[in-house]
Amino acid sequence: MRKKGRDLLAAFRQTFLTLQNMTPQAEAEAEIQLNAASARYSYNPILRWNPQVEDYFIKAYGSLHFAQISKALTRPSCYSCIRVNTLKSTSDAVIEKLQEIMRKSGPQNDVVGINWKENKASNDIDLDMVEKQSSLQNESITKCQIPGLEYVVFVKGSGPHEIDYGYLPDKPPKEVLVSRKCAEAVLRGAQVYVPGIMACSSHVEEGDLVAVSVAVEQPFPDGGWGLGITRGTVLQGLPTDPYHFERNGLYIGQGTTMLSRAGIFRASQGIAVDMNNRVFKLPSFYDVLEGEIFLQNLPSIIAAHALDPQKGERILDMCAAPGGKTTAIAILMKDEGEVIAADRSHNKVIDIQKLAAELGLTCITTYKLDALKAVRKRNGSSDTTTLCCNKDNNDVVNQRSDSGPLGNGVSSTTIVGSNADTTFKENVSNEKANERTYTSKADIRKNTRRMRNGPGRNQSLGGRVENSKGFLPNSFDRVLLDAPCSALGLRPRLFAGEETIESLRNHGKYQRRMFDQAVQLVRPGGVLVYSTCTINPGENEALVRYALDTYKFLSLAPQHPRIGGAGLVGRCEFPDGYVEEWLKPGEEELVQRFDPSSQLDTIGFFIAKFAVGPKDNI
Repeated sequence: MRKKGRDLLAAFRQTFLTLQNMTPQAEAEAEIQLNAASARYSYNPILRWNPQVEDYFIKAYGSLHFAQISKALTRPSCYSCIRVNTLKSTSDAVIEKLQEIMRKSGPQNDVVGINWKENKASNDIDLDMVEKQSSLQNESITKCQIPGLEYVVFVKGSGPHEIDYGYLPDKPPKEVLVSRKCAEAVLRGAQVYVPGIMACSSHVEEGDLVAVSVAVEQPFPDGGWGLGITRGTVLQGLPTDPYHFERNGLYIGQGTTMLSRAGIFRASQGIAVDMNNRVFKLPSFYDVLEGEIFLQNLPSIIAAHALDPQKGERILDMCAAPGGKTTAIAILMKDEGEVIAADRSHNKVIDIQKLAAELGLTCITTYKLDALKAVRKRNGSSDTTTLCCNKDNNDVVNQRSDSGPLGNGVSSTTIVGSNADTTFKENVSNEKANERTYTSKADIRKNTRRMRNGPGRNQSLGGRVENSKGFLPNSFDRVLLDAPCSALGLRPRLFAGEETIESLRNHGKYQRRMFDQAVQLVRPGGVLVYSTCTINPGENEALVRYALDTYKFLSLAPQHPRIGGAGLVGRCEFPDGYVEEWLKPGEEELVQRFDPSSQLDTIGFFIAKFAVGPKDNI
C-alpha cells in the first residue's frame, strides 16, 4: 500500500512537471511543495503530555521506551479481540460464521498479526504454543492458542495506510475537521457522526469525497488546554485556517459526506461522513452475532482469568461497568454461583443488566453502590427506610432506586429477608429523623412529576436497579477491583495533556480508599485482584506497595495465564520531595504489566493478584 502511494505521487510529479515545462528553480519549488503536501496529508501524530508528567514517565521508563509507548498509544491495536460466549457457542462455530460474514463483505487487505515469538515476558507460555500461534498469522481470523484461552478469537486489521487525498497545488481537497474524541472513535472503526464535526470546507454537498482531519487541544496562555475554535467554521485550505499547521500529520482517512455542509451543522444527530478509506482498517462488529461474542481487550480477559473464579463461589466485581469482566467471570463459572456486580451509576448498572441478559447469564446480581461505601459494618446503623437482610445474601441491604417518593408524599420501601417479606408504606416527614434529610413539598411535587413523565434525558435510562447499603466483611470468596483510573493505557489516544502530577496522585489516593474497602470484603483464604488500564506506576506498582505494607496478611500470588511483562522495581523521587515506592526485587514477576509498545500490541494495563491470609482484628 505504501509503495502504491509513492508510485502515485511519483507519477503525479512527472506529469505535473511535463505539462508545465518548468524551469529548474520552479521544479525545485514544486518538489518542496509536493513533499510538504505528502507530510501534511498523512497520519503521524505526536502525543502531547504535561511537561511534569512527561518527566515523571521518562524517569519510570527511560526516554526511548517512553517515546515508543507514546507513539503506540496514538494507534489502535492491529487486531480485534473477541471473547466467545461458551455457554451459547464455540470458537470454531464463531470463526466459521465470521469468515462467512467477511466473505460476503469483501476481502480484507494487508492484514497483520500478533508477534507472539517476540513477547519476551511470556516465560510460562509453552514454546510449542507460541510456534503454533505464529504459524496461524497468515489467517485473518484465528483462535488463541494460549491454554485456557481457546475461547478467544483474534480478527486482524491493518494499517497505517497511505491515502491519496487528491491534493493538487493551489487546490487542496475538501475537508472535514472533527474533534479529538470523534477521531479516536473513527480510528477504532466508527463512522463520523454529526456532533463530532467542528469545521468544514465551503460548498460541501452530499456525496462529496472529503479528507477527515483532527483538531487536537492546544496549550493556552493561562497554562490550560483547549480548542479555541467555533463549531461551523469554514475551512479554506489556506494557512489562515484555524489549526492549519497543527493539523499536519493528523489526517485519519477519507469518506463520503452523507449531508451537505448546511445539513451537517443543522442536524443534531446521524452519520455525517461515511468513512470508506481509513488509515487503520479494523472490522466492525456492530450487531454481529449478538449473545455469542463480546468484543473485549485481551488484558481484560486475562484479569478475569487471574481471579480464577470457581463454580458455586460468591464473587464481587466492585466497579463492574460496563460489565465485560463481570460476564467473563460468570462464563468462567459456567453460570453457577453468584456474581455481584456493583457500580455507582444507575445507567451503567442498567447496561450491565442488558449485557448479562444478552449473553443469557443468570448468576449475576447487580447493585447501585459507591465502591467507597462497599463495606457495611455488622453493628453499623442503616437507613430506617431500608431494612435488611436477604436470606440468601444476608449481608446485603438493598432498596429499589426507582421506588422514589410517590404521590401525596408517600414512599414505598421493600424489606427483604426470611422474617420480613412484606412491603410497607411510610409517610414522608418534614422533620429530620434517623439522619434522613429534609424533604420539601416542592421536592415531593417534582418527584411526582418525574414519576408521571419519566426520568428525563439527563436522568436515568429507566429500569429497575437495586440500591445496596454495602456488604458485610469477609463475605466474598473473591473480589475484583478494576479501579477507575487515569486511563492512560487506552488507545488510540491523541491527547494526554489533561493529566498533571497532582491529578495522578489524586487517582492513586482514590484507588487506595477503594482498595481499603475491597480488602475487608474478601474472606481469609480468598483472592483479591486489582487492575487498571493505565501506564501510571503511581496507580499500579505504588498501589501494590501500599497494599503489601499496610495489610500484612496479603501476599502476591502467581497469575495464570501470564503473558504480560514484569512490573517496575524501585522508587521515584519528585522535585517537591515526595517519594513514590514501587515494587521490591522479586515481586516484579508476580504482577502483569501490559505495554502498548510491546509486540503483543494491547492497551496499557496492569494486574496484581493478592492471596488473603488469616486476618487479625480486621
